[in-house]
Amino acid sequence: MEKIVFQSYKRPNGHDEFVEWIKGLPKKDRAKLLQTIAEIESNGLLPAQRLQWVKKVDFNLYELRSKVGSNIQRALYFHVVRGQYVITHGFTKKTQKTPEHELQHAKKLRKEWLENHEN
Repeated sequence: MEKIVFQSYKRPNGHDEFVEWIKGLPKKDRAKLLQTIAEIESNGLLPAQRLQWVKKVDFNLYELRSKVGSNIQRALYFHVVRGQYVITHGFTKKTQKTPEHELQHAKKLRKEWLENHEN
């Protein structure tokens, strides 16, 4: 099984939106999301898909899913190469559907990452 590694994206302006967001979450929510990421890294994406911890939301754009009580946390990420994945940012989900502005923001960050990491 291929080793899976998630990393957050530190933007050229020095901001890491995922890290900044997760630091502000309630302790239990943060612990649960970080635990979910760790489980996916050790057990792989197939079990994670079965458990609905991950979901494809667009072309090469996926959602990490975590829930504590009625608090639903989401982090958007994309695949880079082999087992490498980059988390763009996170948000607290309040609607059924992933908000369009969150998807657009993730696409913008993905594009920025790719432009800054092409060799």
